[in-house]
Amino acid sequence: MVDRLANSEANTRRISIVENCFGAAGQPLTIPGRVLIGEGVLTKLCRKKPKARQFFLFNDILVYGNIVIQKKKYNKQHIIPLENVTIDSIQDEGDLRNGWLIKTPTKSFAVYAATATEKSEWMNHINKCVSDLLSKSGKTPSNEHAAVWVPDSEASVCMRCQKAKFTPVNRRHHCRKCGFVVCGPCSEKRFLLPSQSSKPVRICDFCYDLLSTGEVTACQSTRSDSYSQSPKSSLNDVSDDDDDEDSSD
Repeated sequence: MVDRLANSEANTRRISIVENCFGAAGQPLTIPGRVLIGEGVLTKLCRKKPKARQFFLFNDILVYGNIVIQKKKYNKQHIIPLENVTIDSIQDEGDLRNGWLIKTPTKSFAVYAATATEKSEWMNHINKCVSDLLSKSGKTPSNEHAAVWVPDSEASVCMRCQKAKFTPVNRRHHCRKCGFVVCGPCSEKRFLLPSQSSKPVRICDFCYDLLSTGEVTACQSTRSDSYSQSPKSSLNDVSDDDDDEDSSD
């Protein structure tokens, strides 16, 4: 069915509409063989609070952006190649329901659908697209992914030293390797993680010591079901500003 739609006028028109919604700042999305599978609003768990984001699933990429005008205008376009994506379901907890993790080597995060049915459809379609891509390319599924950042609200004190309390002066930082919320003194070192950046990035002392001695996998936090323990954040508390984790430590 996807192959049949690839060169159809309807598919080309739908992709063109998505391009126009992102405006001149967005990257072109129309390429031969690309098909728009589906779209919808998902709640993305960002650093400071859950935020509504518009998602578009294509047969080879996942695109999302901030909502400026519903169904008409989006900005801050993000494009994720599906070949590198793995997904894991998240247990329901309070207001955070119908969620799953989207994990890639460069960035990983949690999203939530409005209903269980919507979640199931999204996950099934994403898995099918990833499976088809890997089957065609002969590649194996990615087994490396960036840590999912622990939301700021989960940590009132440093998750490493367990002593430093966070205040407007003593800021929260995130380790790029384990995703923990840590204080400045516990994350003064930097380490090159090529999948995430061409420059050394901030990591906590614990991960630095393990990485320096070659114990790379030991400092990778297991976050598949971590958001089942997240605080009861309101999913209606959303805004259209940039993702917090993209612009801050």
